[in-house]
Amino acid sequence: MSAQRTVIITGASQGIGAGLVTAYLQKGWNVIGTSRRISETASFDRSDRLKLMDGDVADPDTAERVARTAIDRFGSIDALINNAGVFVTKPFLEYTIDDFRRISATNVEGFIHFTKHAIKQMLRQESGGSIVTITSSLTDHPIAGVTASVPMITKGGLNAITRSLALEFAGNNIRVNAVSPGVVDTPLHARNPKDFLKSLSPMGTITAIQEIVNGVIYLTESANITGEVLHVDNGAHLGKW
Repeated sequence: MSAQRTVIITGASQGIGAGLVTAYLQKGWNVIGTSRRISETASFDRSDRLKLMDGDVADPDTAERVARTAIDRFGSIDALINNAGVFVTKPFLEYTIDDFRRISATNVEGFIHFTKHAIKQMLRQESGGSIVTITSSLTDHPIAGVTASVPMITKGGLNAITRSLALEFAGNNIRVNAVSPGVVDTPLHARNPKDFLKSLSPMGTITAIQEIVNGVIYLTESANITGEVLHVDNGAHLGKW
């Protein structure tokens, strides 16, 4: 891919999102990273190819501002990484409808807002594009003791819409894929016991952020892959171990 392509990354201030920002900059892309307070982060060296924008992905205005800035500043939207997400575990009977609405607003509505703007611009450009979404291997293989039923409504829905959109826009060379992680070594798990986390996959390991980043970049750059849900989860989606 050419050095002057532009990628939008949501949830970009820490964890997987921050790793993605760094990786795409290193590969010569223009990057727009967004999260609620990303302008306060000291994680990135500022450059002409990086624009950090504050905003809540659940707010339609955020996606509109980010897309407009990408076009005005860099001239295109060539890739979108839907990384922003909310993950809340509790027993099903303790979830409230407000929990569901909050999780859905970020995980599903945010996906819709950003993906619509990206696809509209990709269609205008007539040069194709790539959309990659971060989901979860728990959608394929729930784990006893990891009670995440309500968030998995949203993550499973993202896997489904990934396949639907891949087919809908295949003729426009707009590819839509997902990366489905297991347990990743991010701030989300900072307080969880490492031995417990290692028990959540048959390989008995915790995935490094860079492994997820590598999967996302692979899908972004693979011209013949669309509608794929790529599991980077140490085998956790395979079943009982």
